[in-house]
Amino acid sequence: MIYNHDFDVDSVFERLRTINEKYPEGSPEDEALRIAAVALFYVRETQKLGDYREFFRSFYTPAINYIVVAQAFATREEADVWLGSGAAKEGDLVQIAGQGFQVMPERKGTG
Repeated sequence: MIYNHDFDVDSVFERLRTINEKYPEGSPEDEALRIAAVALFYVRETQKLGDYREFFRSFYTPAINYIVVAQAFATREEADVWLGSGAAKEGDLVQIAGQGFQVMPERKGTG
């Protein structure tokens, strides 16, 4: 599930308050919700909300979304031309006809 990293802080505070009303004061749930609310309040008051939003986004973003493809090709032949041009670097990630590959030197060492 993808979460909204550009959430409305005041709305979150309101939801936490509404949830907290269901628990007795001093209960473990009350304590946990208060800690979460104060932590978010601290982040906002210290003007670190932008940093937190980026952390939140990266925390819930699947690792696959961080993969950077160096080149994408419709066919293997196009990829072979690019590899032969010398533009490829060892470790580059490429996509050929929707499949992922990594550039590696040939076992002979010629690239």
